[in-house]
Amino acid sequence: MKSVKFTLQILMTLGLVVTLTGCWDNKDINHRTLPLVMGITKQDDEYKVMLQTPELDQNTIKLRMISQTGKTISQAVDKISMNKEKQVDLLHIKVILIERKVAEQGMKDIVSGFMRNGEISLKAYVAICDDDISKFLSAETKTTVPKGAFVYDFFEKNAGWNPQIARAQIWQIYRSIYSYTNDIAIPLVKSGQNSPCEYVGSAVIRNGAMVQQISPDETLVYNAFNRESTQGKIEVMDHASVLIVSNSMKHDAQFVDNKPYMTTRINLKVVILETKGNPSQSLVLQELETLISERFEALFSKIQKSEADILGIGQRFRTKIPRKDLQHWRTDYYPQLQMDLQFHTDIQNEGLIKMRST
Repeated sequence: MKSVKFTLQILMTLGLVVTLTGCWDNKDINHRTLPLVMGITKQDDEYKVMLQTPELDQNTIKLRMISQTGKTISQAVDKISMNKEKQVDLLHIKVILIERKVAEQGMKDIVSGFMRNGEISLKAYVAICDDDISKFLSAETKTTVPKGAFVYDFFEKNAGWNPQIARAQIWQIYRSIYSYTNDIAIPLVKSGQNSPCEYVGSAVIRNGAMVQQISPDETLVYNAFNRESTQGKIEVMDHASVLIVSNSMKHDAQFVDNKPYMTTRINLKVVILETKGNPSQSLVLQELETLISERFEALFSKIQKSEADILGIGQRFRTKIPRKDLQHWRTDYYPQLQMDLQFHTDIQNEGLIKMRST
C-alpha cells in the first residue's frame, strides 16, 4: 500500500514538472522592447531599419527611435537587439513605413522576407513615406498623440480612416506580387505641418515596385472597385455638396472583336448637404456623375498606361482567357481594355427644403 502511495506521489510530482517546463523560455514584458512602427530605407547597398518604441516617462509615453544597418532587414534588427538590454519583439509592429526610393526599386525581397520569417504580423499595414524616413520618424510634433499610434489609426476603420485612404497589409502585397491579374495601391504619407503625418495619395504597385502615383480622390474610386465602402465621403460640385451614404457596383466582362470590354454600373445613394441657388435634382445628379466619370477616367488612364491592374479587372476575365495566356494579361490584354460606366443615383434626403425635380 505504501509503495502504491509513493508511486502516485512521484507521478504527481513529475506531472507538475512537465507543466512548469512550458514557460521556461518566456520573458517578462519588462524585459522586452515592443516597437509599434518600423521604417525601412537604404544606404548604399545596405538596409537601414528604424524602430519606434514607446517608453514610459513618468506619466507620459514617449517614442524613442533606434536604428541599425545590415545587408538584410533581419541582420539590422539583430544588431538593434544585440545593443539593447531588452529583447526586441517585432510581433507588435502595426505599421511598416518604406521610403519611396526603396519602393520604386522594388519591395519583393522585403515582403517575401516578412512572409518567410513570421516575426511580424502579416496583418501589419504598409505605407510609403514620401519624405526622408529618418526625419519623418524623429520629427517633433505638437500633438499629444504618439506618432506611431497616429499613423496606425490612419488605417483603422474605427479610428481615423476615410474612404479616400488606401489600406494595404503585408499578405495583400505578397499576393499581388505573384498575381497575374491583380495589383495593389499602398498609401503615400509625409510629415504634415499641423499633424504628425499627411496623406498625399497612393502608390501604384506592380510586381512589388512603385510605378505610379494617384490622388486621394482617385484612391476613392480604387477603394470602391475593391468593395471598400465610400460611405461618409463628401463631394462638392458647382451647385451642391452631397454626402455618399452607400455605394455598390455591378460588372459585366466580355470580349468584343477579340478585345476585352467591361460595363460597370455604379449605384450611389446620396444626401444633399448644401446647395447654391436653387438647382434641380437632375442638375445635381448630372454634376455628380460627371465628377465621378472624370475622376475614373483620370485614374484608369494612369494605371492602364503603367500596366498596373489595381482595380482587379483581370480577375473578371480569368475564365475567359486561356490559363497559359493569363501571365500576359497586363501586356497583351489590359492595354486594349475598354470601359463603359453607367450610373444610377438615388437622393435619399434633400433636407427641409425641397428641390426642383427638373
